[in-house]
Amino acid sequence: MNEFLINHIQLAAQYAHVWGFFLIFFFMAVESSFIPFPSEVVMIPAGFLAVRGELTFAMPWIDLVLAIGVGLAGSMVGAYVNYFLALFLGRPFLHKYGKYFFLSPHVLDRSEEIFREYGDITTFVCRLIPAIRQLISIPAGIAKMNFVRFSFFTALGAVIWTAILAFIGFYLGSLSKDMTYADLVHKGMSMIQKNYIWIFLGLAILAGGYIFLHKAIMRSRSPKAYAKVKS
Repeated sequence: MNEFLINHIQLAAQYAHVWGFFLIFFFMAVESSFIPFPSEVVMIPAGFLAVRGELTFAMPWIDLVLAIGVGLAGSMVGAYVNYFLALFLGRPFLHKYGKYFFLSPHVLDRSEEIFREYGDITTFVCRLIPAIRQLISIPAGIAKMNFVRFSFFTALGAVIWTAILAFIGFYLGSLSKDMTYADLVHKGMSMIQKNYIWIFLGLAILAGGYIFLHKAIMRSRSPKAYAKVKS
């Protein structure tokens, strides 16, 4: 699957100086929706093309920042597609017809289970976890999660993941500008796999900090505090 995508996106990359940002937006929107699509084959090359001056403005750091921003925008659009589909169609429809949209009942049940167990923070954490990254927006929609909170946590996770991939491509491009598209993607994915422990460690610290602060705030909102404010 990845090899097929790599070969076809490599052809599109030839027009990166004109269509680069649109292609980043489009493919990241697809990746973030219910359609199986690896973001690695988009954002790693985006960073690589930026450092080589092959994106629209031919200025490495400006193109890198814009690529991350456009990738984030695409990710949000895809996440909103999942969120609103789940919100308006509901669980019974998705379980009955989801298989026609690459959503098996098992996958839906698992994503719902994770969301129920850990709550809103999963929309942030799961944006950095393969396989479940795209699907966590669906149980959020089914649960009618607050849209502002959904947008915040989704954007936070998506921008971190998008930036990680883009910086990997940027770094590899600074080492060698003669790398093939396929070698670039494979080396970038290898770097992610070897260092995923640090990503998970960072996630654990952020999630733990959020849970701690959330509980501390909730404890401060005791009945006595409310009564005092009311009086």
